[in-house]
Amino acid sequence: MKLLLDENVPRPMADIVRILLKAHDILHVHDLPGWAGTKDIELFEKARAEGFDAVLTNDTKQMSRHLEVAAIAASGLHRIEYRQNNKHGGLVGLGSAIATVCAGLPHALAELSVADGQRLVSLTSVDPTRATRVRTVDPQVDAPKFWPTG
Repeated sequence: MKLLLDENVPRPMADIVRILLKAHDILHVHDLPGWAGTKDIELFEKARAEGFDAVLTNDTKQMSRHLEVAAIAASGLHRIEYRQNNKHGGLVGLGSAIATVCAGLPHALAELSVADGQRLVSLTSVDPTRATRVRTVDPQVDAPKFWPTG
């Protein structure tokens, strides 16, 4: 499958997705000369004309804009979105976005490869909050099995 990563997808995401999904042709808008800055309305038609099968974006407002929805529908391309939680910036935000895409994209691409028409896919976010990502144990209070006592 030939997948285009939209301009709003962080560029480091493209390198990671390429490493993990070697069987697919993964390109970021910035990899294509003259494509940076292309408005979404033109991007989907341009991507279709260049043989892409799907576009990955984190522009969740795109589906609430009439002209963009019409352009997506007319292109026939699959649209894959993930949400990047704005309250988690920096490394935590990027890590959450990468985790969400890496965990969900292989399943999405497998489904899309056998789809009999255009599909709209939303990848479920990985929760980056400390309480859900980190567990800390004090071995003096809650000793693991075989922890030396003494």
